[in-house]
Amino acid sequence: MLRSLGKGVLVALLIVGAYVVGRFYSPEFGPANSHQPTRVVEAGLTAAAAAAPPAPAGVARSRQNAITRAVAKVSPAVVGINVTQIREVTPWNPFFEDPFFRPFLPRYQQLVKSLGSGFIISRDGYIVTNEHVVHNAAKVVVTLPGGERHPAQIVGADYVTDLALLKIDVNHDLPYAEMGNSDDIIIGEWVIALGNPFGLFEINAEPIVTVGVVSAVNQDFGRQVSDRVYQDMIQTDAAVNGGNSGGPLVNSLGEVIGVNTWIISGSQNTTANIGLNFAIPINRVKRIIRDLKQYGAVNRRFWTGLEVDNLNPLVARFLGIRRTDGVIVTNVEKGSPAQRAGIRAGDVITAINGQPVHNTDDVWAVIENEDAKVGDILKLKIYRSGRTFTTDLRLEEPPAR
Repeated sequence: MLRSLGKGVLVALLIVGAYVVGRFYSPEFGPANSHQPTRVVEAGLTAAAAAAPPAPAGVARSRQNAITRAVAKVSPAVVGINVTQIREVTPWNPFFEDPFFRPFLPRYQQLVKSLGSGFIISRDGYIVTNEHVVHNAAKVVVTLPGGERHPAQIVGADYVTDLALLKIDVNHDLPYAEMGNSDDIIIGEWVIALGNPFGLFEINAEPIVTVGVVSAVNQDFGRQVSDRVYQDMIQTDAAVNGGNSGGPLVNSLGEVIGVNTWIISGSQNTTANIGLNFAIPINRVKRIIRDLKQYGAVNRRFWTGLEVDNLNPLVARFLGIRRTDGVIVTNVEKGSPAQRAGIRAGDVITAINGQPVHNTDDVWAVIENEDAKVGDILKLKIYRSGRTFTTDLRLEEPPAR
């Protein structure tokens, strides 16, 4: 009896044990103390991924922004420029450094290849670039986006402002860049530099794009040792390197606001970018290319109708003026820009465009450094009858005599 009971209890215990083992150690659930069984997690992720809907269209569209739209708008008008230049070379000579012998040393011409950037400004193929890109060029070839190549003619070039106008002949309309207003630039706004740095445009025939902000405006460097004049320059930290010269600086609306021209480098390698890049403002470019297209050069003849002389102590005493700094106006032509500016004989000009004027030499130095031409405005500071005021003098074409 007891033996039979023991067998029954044993059978019952085995049944209960089998149930427990099956319940808590089944392949489906894994160990009983596992909070998140591995197979369940894997199966759950796989199912969720399979059931997840595709990314909404808005997410894909969010990759498009003002920068990408501006690039898409301007890129078709950006070109690479390949130039074969003529350079004069003097072979090394121990007397080369001696200024007396230097003019008598033999020199020979050498063909050198270089490259730069530019942008199309009209359907019929006019292109803006820097003058130093095509300086002394024997041959200029323009590469369009997509790889199409065309020989280019130099319509006009201005060494002083470092701008040039090219022309290519094609049998179809070309995409062109829209020129904006550089007087409307906001410091800190996004800008895009496009061009051919290090010849990378040549690899896939598409302009290279870099992005930054406007760091400063109206950066005046005046006349350089090279005799170029860089005035009102736009400063940006968009990466600009060798080969970018002549390419467009573009705002987020896809408008060209400047021509990338030169950089300040931190090393002897002048093509190394450190974030100090300068562009010629597009409003200045517009004025220059009008002359280049019409005359092939820049017309720097202008008329003020103003005659001045040095202010010496005797004249100053006669006029009751204690100071001798400045120049005295001796004549104002009738109907001249000077008369329209309200200037009178006997006025004393003490500053032009914020630069002090001590004598007539200073007047011409300021005008030369400003690279003044027809349409420019000179802001004059004038002393008259014990008071000082400013007036704007607009330079005009000389009248027909």
